[in-house]
Amino acid sequence: LFFLSETGGKDRRSGLILTIPLCLEQTSMDELSVTLDYLLSIPSEKCKARGFTVIVDGRKSQWNVVKTVVLMLQNVVPAEVSLVCVVKPDEFWDKKVTHFCFWKEKDRLGFEVILVSANKLTRYIEPCQLTEDFGGTLTYDHMDWLNKRLVFEKFTKESTSLLDELALINNGSDKGTQQDRERSIDLNFLPSVDPETVLQTGHELLSELQQRRFNGSDGGVSWSPMDDELLAQPQVMKLLDSLREQYTRYQEVCRQRSKRTQLEEIQQKVMQVVNWLEGPGSEQLRTQWGIGDSIRASQALQQKHEEIESQHSEWFAVYVELNQQIAALLNAGDEEDLVELKALQQQLSDVCYRQASQLEFRQNLLQAALEFHSVAQDLSQQLDGLLGMLCVDVAPADGASIQQTLKLLEEKLKSVDLGLQGLREKGQSLLDQISNQASWAYGKDVTIENKENVDHIQGVMEDMQLRKQRCEDMVDVRRLKMLQMVQLFKCEEDAAQAVEWLSELLDALLKTHIRLGDDAQETKVLLEKHRKFVDVAQSTYDYGRQLLQATVVLCQSLRCTSRSSGDTLPRLNRVWKQFTVTSEERVHRLETAVAFHSTAEKILQECPEQPEAFNEMDQFDEIEAVGKSLLDRLTVPVVYPDGSEQYFGSPGDMASAAEHIREKMKLVSLKKQQLRQPEATTPES
Repeated sequence: LFFLSETGGKDRRSGLILTIPLCLEQTSMDELSVTLDYLLSIPSEKCKARGFTVIVDGRKSQWNVVKTVVLMLQNVVPAEVSLVCVVKPDEFWDKKVTHFCFWKEKDRLGFEVILVSANKLTRYIEPCQLTEDFGGTLTYDHMDWLNKRLVFEKFTKESTSLLDELALINNGSDKGTQQDRERSIDLNFLPSVDPETVLQTGHELLSELQQRRFNGSDGGVSWSPMDDELLAQPQVMKLLDSLREQYTRYQEVCRQRSKRTQLEEIQQKVMQVVNWLEGPGSEQLRTQWGIGDSIRASQALQQKHEEIESQHSEWFAVYVELNQQIAALLNAGDEEDLVELKALQQQLSDVCYRQASQLEFRQNLLQAALEFHSVAQDLSQQLDGLLGMLCVDVAPADGASIQQTLKLLEEKLKSVDLGLQGLREKGQSLLDQISNQASWAYGKDVTIENKENVDHIQGVMEDMQLRKQRCEDMVDVRRLKMLQMVQLFKCEEDAAQAVEWLSELLDALLKTHIRLGDDAQETKVLLEKHRKFVDVAQSTYDYGRQLLQATVVLCQSLRCTSRSSGDTLPRLNRVWKQFTVTSEERVHRLETAVAFHSTAEKILQECPEQPEAFNEMDQFDEIEAVGKSLLDRLTVPVVYPDGSEQYFGSPGDMASAAEHIREKMKLVSLKKQQLRQPEATTPES
């Protein structure tokens, strides 16, 4: 979260700019203090003497955190700090509190603290010395600077340690007797790190710094004098010079190792190695031919073979040492008996390579046998687990658990298939190795031992194949039963869902299907929508009935009784009857409303100049009777077969519908009075 501007950002006094960005998360003051200590250790004393300008970016933090950071700078940052710019957010903290706190602490802090918006920071620092975050134009890649800093520190640490090691080795070779020098070289022969790697890292780092200085414009970042001060280019060059000097001396010390033994000692040791390998060593291998019939037996044979290898390893170590000594003498070229040396070297190599090949073959054979028995044991356990799972009867719970059990069964069967395939591959590989075993027999007839091993391997594979086939047959039967159970649970769940859907349709019919329309046309539209709504409910009911019938068939096939269909069918029929009664009531109300609106609209649309259309006042009586009947019906609840009652909508909804009907009845009554007035005035005229 904290970084020191490495690209040359400076204040107007040519002092370094230190930026401390704060975030919304909790800021650790200890981590901030450690980070500042580290960053302040990087610049040279010359840079530090020019002082610092600290930018505390508090746009994403809280005032109390910013205040703590500013106060902490007094203890962490040296006295050269001249200015602390606190970048405030657009919606700033309480100005009275912030101004009061800074003025109160000003004398004790020893440096000036200002609050400034990001866009006004250029009043105190030139834009070319500010990054884009603060509205400046200074190009700065923090990750690039951080990566170079990490490389520099790693190189400094490794090179310093390597210089100490090389100096210890080189200085030890210059002191004491020849024997002391050889002992010193042996103890410190290999440094902890590769000198070539450290040198290459240093050259790459130096090349990068030099290229950044003289060709920085190619990378889009201009060089500034602060690069040398922060990345310490002179330190890299000095360390590289010292490393090259010490490494050259170290190489010379290594090249000056002298021969440690004489020709007579080499001859004696060569014969000791050859005599043991061709004698007791070969006899030990001749007695080991079995592969074991189980993991434990194979492991016991491996342990025995490891003991034999351990004894051989001691002699192989002598061989390696002797071979190196002989090669050194041959390269020196100052020995008189070069022919004898070459003969000894050839004899020693032939015997050791032949014996090592026999040991490796035996080890590979035992490892293959152990892997075969391990795979066989794992497969046997998988078959036992699968058989145990198949022998337990399926306890119906729900469709999801049955699906999970079926998935687990399929996975176990697939695992068994893979295990058997792996067993065959391991077995065939082991058989191939056994067939090549006779080539290492030293004339010994191993036909009997090989036949026993081959019969055992083939018997294990055949037994596993038979067990796997029996399990497959049982899985097929279990799979069919479980699929039927899954289908049964699915039908029961879907049937229960159909009941829920039908209940929701009934609830929607009672609560939302309450409007009777403002005119005959709208009422007819509502009546048509209601019929479609009833069709949806009918389809839902039929779907539930079909599912329950399928449940009965599946239960008969599985020879079990359904747990839920006995309760679901009465629920389905009960909800359907309630829906039917409610729907019929809704239809009756809509049809009555259509008749009411049609007659009322016909009367209201007739012209007053045509009184002959109203010679019979029966139409007015009829519309009044229909309206009153409709109003009465709105106050009556829907009575279900079980005696329960339900109302359409809320009382307010029904009152609103009734009010509209009354308004239209008033209009009809007014029309009736208008038609009667001419009749009343005719006799007077």
